[in-house]
Amino acid sequence: MEQNLIEKIAQAYAVGLEQGQAVRSGDYIYIQPAHVMTHDNTGAVIPKFRGIGATRIANPRQVIAALDHNVQDTGEKNMEKYARIEAFAHEMGIDFYPAGRGIGHQIMCEEGYAWPGSMVVASDSHSNMYGGLGCLGTPVVRTDAAAIWATGRTWWKVPPVARVELRGELMKGVTGKDVIITLCGVFINDEVLNHAIEFTGDGVAQLDVDQRLTIANMTTEWGALAGVFPVDMATLEWLRQRSAYVARRGLEGVPSDADGGGTHPRMNPRRIDALEADPPAADAGAFYAKEITLDLSSVRPHVSGPNHVKVITSVAEMQERKLPIQKAYLVSCVNSRVDDLAEAAAVLREKRVADGVQLYVAAASSEVQGESEKRGDWQALLDAGAIPLPPGCGPCIGLGAGLLEDGEVGISATNRNFKGRMGSPNAEAYLASPAVVAASAAAGYITMTADYPAAAADASIRERRREVQEETATVVIDGFPPEIEGELLFCPQDNLNTDGIFPGKYTYVDDFTAEQQAAVAMENYDPRFQELAHEGDILAGGFNFGTGSSREQAATALKHRGMRLVVAGSFSETYKRNAINNGFLVVEAPDLIADLKERFGDAAATVRTGLPAKIDFRRSVLTCDGKHYDIDPVGPAAQELILTGGLESWVARSIS
Repeated sequence: MEQNLIEKIAQAYAVGLEQGQAVRSGDYIYIQPAHVMTHDNTGAVIPKFRGIGATRIANPRQVIAALDHNVQDTGEKNMEKYARIEAFAHEMGIDFYPAGRGIGHQIMCEEGYAWPGSMVVASDSHSNMYGGLGCLGTPVVRTDAAAIWATGRTWWKVPPVARVELRGELMKGVTGKDVIITLCGVFINDEVLNHAIEFTGDGVAQLDVDQRLTIANMTTEWGALAGVFPVDMATLEWLRQRSAYVARRGLEGVPSDADGGGTHPRMNPRRIDALEADPPAADAGAFYAKEITLDLSSVRPHVSGPNHVKVITSVAEMQERKLPIQKAYLVSCVNSRVDDLAEAAAVLREKRVADGVQLYVAAASSEVQGESEKRGDWQALLDAGAIPLPPGCGPCIGLGAGLLEDGEVGISATNRNFKGRMGSPNAEAYLASPAVVAASAAAGYITMTADYPAAAADASIRERRREVQEETATVVIDGFPPEIEGELLFCPQDNLNTDGIFPGKYTYVDDFTAEQQAAVAMENYDPRFQELAHEGDILAGGFNFGTGSSREQAATALKHRGMRLVVAGSFSETYKRNAINNGFLVVEAPDLIADLKERFGDAAATVRTGLPAKIDFRRSVLTCDGKHYDIDPVGPAAQELILTGGLESWVARSIS
């Protein structure tokens, strides 16, 4: 069977497959990723790890901890937390990078952890960034991180894959940031939600690795779980330059040297030569659920916002408005590398930041800052009036100095501008490229230094359906029911968020029992839910079920209420992970939900349909009202997690 690049990498890092099993989208598999990175949230993963009875890291070379989020906080409480994390890292022998070394994602690229063709995960949503180097980077939740620490593995459902063909060449001064802002602003109807993306096309060769890292990073904001570029000459050249740099630098600061003898354990010529001899690539004829095209020559500088990534406006239009700004930011994992700082410095040389504007700058890593200083770009930014911050996340996530205050407008080269994320919810935040941020800081309003002819983005999308494969029975393991039946209880709302499912006011009540969780399930969504729900029902939800915060109780409350499982048009990926991690089954059946919406509408928040449904797990078919609906196979990996009561129980059993 032909496989796309995502499927091929997943195949390479899958464990426990049936003999001859070819991995494809929709499969639940166990994965043993090359690496897992945690940052400040290492402090939250440690008690999970200890709580499941683990006493040692299964593979210390697999695990990286990098302190990067709250690096400006030198208060006693944060310093104690950082000290505990460092002590744990030394105790366990894992690779550790202290505060000040840089943002974890940048370190993962600089130090060769995010290797082309490998699978690397992190307990942070911007692990997508590794795809700029042809690495399948994807986020996991903290329970997954603890599981990988303890056993080397966790589970993954291989997502549908979209191919994005980039054609042509960008106009001078138009950047990778403009490309991803354009994609986010053109395809605004969840076209790639919970997909993995493969970038292809002749336009890819025109993008350097820094631009690719920017685009891959913000595929997160586009809704994707990964955004992977091909491994080509640009990738190999970047690796060779990086290898030469670390050879000159030596191994000072490198936590582990597996090769000994002074050779960098990951970023070295031997690995690069092997990669060049056999670069990873999709098979000809591989299947893609979506096919998107974008002509790069039609992309123009844009800003996204205010307060939404999917709302975009051309910079040309914004500069006509002369919208005043009070703060500007060159920070974060998406646009604080050497070339980004150079772009901004080129704009600001011989200029000053406008009166009434504060420009904050933080390099993505200490090495980036050092190189920028060597080139003179860092000093040019400081001479223009920029306020330096230590390498780290800081204001991008609302921590440290320079946050937006009530009524202020900010322009930022970061990746998220959600209301309140960078400070006051009564402020407005826009996203743009480093050059636009710098020009705006100098002018005092959103603008750019060059004029571009107006053009609409030349983009299109096509959906495809996989040809029906020869039916192959899914293996059902001992103890897992081959069939489940129950009446459908229909909750038609799309984008039903976790606060609707489990009210936020109960989230941090630590002694909230299972019975109490059950009693408040869906309280904010529909007060009548409790009287309508029967134990043993199959809850049928809308599309993007469980969006919003990552609280696990939104899954466990429905489990405790007696729902057999949830069937929905689609799920928030975080909700899906939390459900499976807690031994609660979720199944996507978009055609069934579409039929239920047509039949019952959405006037009532909860509907007892009177329709019995049966799921045949061997045939991967859901039957309702005489109609058959195909579902993704619920393979042995997912079955085992459901049977054992979730990931933590599975880990405890695995290490006992």
